[in-house]
Amino acid sequence: QVLLVESGGGSVQAGGSLRLSCAASGRGFSNLSMGWFRQARGKEREFVARISWSGNTDYADSVKGRFTISRDNAKNTVYLQMNSLKPEDTAHYYCAADPSGMKHYDYWGQGTQVTVSS
Repeated sequence: QVLLVESGGGSVQAGGSLRLSCAASGRGFSNLSMGWFRQARGKEREFVARISWSGNTDYADSVKGRFTISRDNAKNTVYLQMNSLKPEDTAHYYCAADPSGMKHYDYWGQGTQVTVSS
């Protein structure tokens, strides 16, 4: 019902910046809460950031002050601006959609790799 297509991943040096994009289709974007998650090699998937349909945001402590989640409803797109990147940010990043607004993510993108080198 909801298709998510991510872009913007890549390799950067520590201290650099990167912006991830996630385009949604198949359902009214403004009705969706959106989230970003990441999973490093050998680690469990972890929450990174979320933004509700009303624009409320939440961040993991590890990325507060460095990452910013935003959305453009006219483009059906959610963004994750990542600044001051650290090697520990290296992970596969996933976009997810939550139709309920209750942190129940029913739809996931394919993910995009972010690699940060020192």
